[in-house]
Amino acid sequence: MLEKTPPELAADIADRGIVLTGGGCLLYGLEELIENKTGINTMTAEDPMTAVAIGTGKYIEYLSGSRD
Repeated sequence: MLEKTPPELAADIADRGIVLTGGGCLLYGLEELIENKTGINTMTAEDPMTAVAIGTGKYIEYLSGSRD
């Protein structure tokens, strides 16, 4: 999948690593498996079950001009 990712995004992933979110990332050993297969630092979000919803809310606030 990384091969099909736009170069500017692929560079960010290579530099910053992969952050796993959602219920699937709670599967035992998934973080290590992805890191071993890709060679890219991989971590699970602090609160993976709500990370996407919180990020989406922040982005909507940003678009509407309600920035903190």
